[in-house]
Amino acid sequence: MVRSRNWLASSLLLAWAAAAVAPVAQIPAGTEIQLRLKTKVASNASKAKDPVEAIVLEPVMVNGAFAIPAGTTVRGVVESAKAAASGDRAQLALNFNQLEMGSKKVKLATLLTAVDNAREQINDKGQILGILSSETISGELDSEISKVTERYSGLGDILGAAKGAFLKPVDTEIVYSPGVELTVKLTQPVTLNGTAPPGPVAKLQPVADQDALVQLVNSQPFQTVAQKPPKPSDMTNLMFIGSEELLRAAFADAGWSEAAALSTQSKLETFRAIAEVRGYKEAPVSVLLLDGQAPSLVFEKLNNTFAQRHHLRVWRRPVSFEGKAVWVCSATHDTGIAFSEKDRTFIHKIDPQIDRERAKVVSDLLLTGKVRSLAAVERPLVPRQSANATGDQLLTDGQMAVVILQ
Repeated sequence: MVRSRNWLASSLLLAWAAAAVAPVAQIPAGTEIQLRLKTKVASNASKAKDPVEAIVLEPVMVNGAFAIPAGTTVRGVVESAKAAASGDRAQLALNFNQLEMGSKKVKLATLLTAVDNAREQINDKGQILGILSSETISGELDSEISKVTERYSGLGDILGAAKGAFLKPVDTEIVYSPGVELTVKLTQPVTLNGTAPPGPVAKLQPVADQDALVQLVNSQPFQTVAQKPPKPSDMTNLMFIGSEELLRAAFADAGWSEAAALSTQSKLETFRAIAEVRGYKEAPVSVLLLDGQAPSLVFEKLNNTFAQRHHLRVWRRPVSFEGKAVWVCSATHDTGIAFSEKDRTFIHKIDPQIDRERAKVVSDLLLTGKVRSLAAVERPLVPRQSANATGDQLLTDGQMAVVILQ
């Protein structure tokens, strides 16, 4: 049976279709709201009181009912902005203080608590603190070259020129373009009067043949295998049904990029991104196999650091559903990066709660308006605890989210 139910905290996505609307909602202080910027902000360009606009990425629900739907506009201002200076961090503070639901405007009191996939840190006052050049690989190289120059000026000049030709100076300003995602927390409760619209889920249609969908999902392999060395790795947790054209268009509209193939050039660009502490939106991913096959498509979403990214691998399956192509996907969230002495390469660490990434992908696609139907299918044979090829723990409820595109 196809079920819609609550997943992990902050992952209510498949409960949306069954949720009611709340005529009166009391949203308690401490509630988190996921936002997506529509306004560019920067420590070296924004000014105090500049307007900032965002939209709600995931609906806020109270007692199983919609309180704030996805897509709702949230407005605020730049509280302060300070450009980076020698030895000082750039700073940026944003204050989101108004919710717009149709013609209604509701005051908010919020605190910024996180910027998704960002290299910067957030202090307890909600201020964004930039990085220092000295904290980067590029900065460390500058320090070592400076030491060489003190003793051997000619050699130091050569090394400095070589480094300058290979690596760009680190940009330590805080720059967030439209599409960057943030988390704010309510510091005061909010009372909403009047029925909230359900948002993008209002147009979702039920799956016509639920039994056939269950059989399809449970006939698919649920764990990938690393290519080198061959070890069990990531779990599959999403299925897409629709043409390749629809799939590419949906992810493009949701702000995801397609990854470059592994090559000498892409590996070199990856190292540069790591050394310069910046994003690389087409960064390659390691090869994982499903039924012996490499992924058909790879999508990812980054901000301003290669160390953190949302990414997923998609395999075209040799079956169809309702006459449409079937794709199986493994989605994980890279949360950090380290150098593996064993493998002699950089490897990512992932969030073990992989259901959160499944929910994030569904939420992104729903906002595009390209989802016709959504379902959660139980998979009794999927282990609730496992590990990927690099030893990271994987925790899941075992369900597969099925997204039928239109």
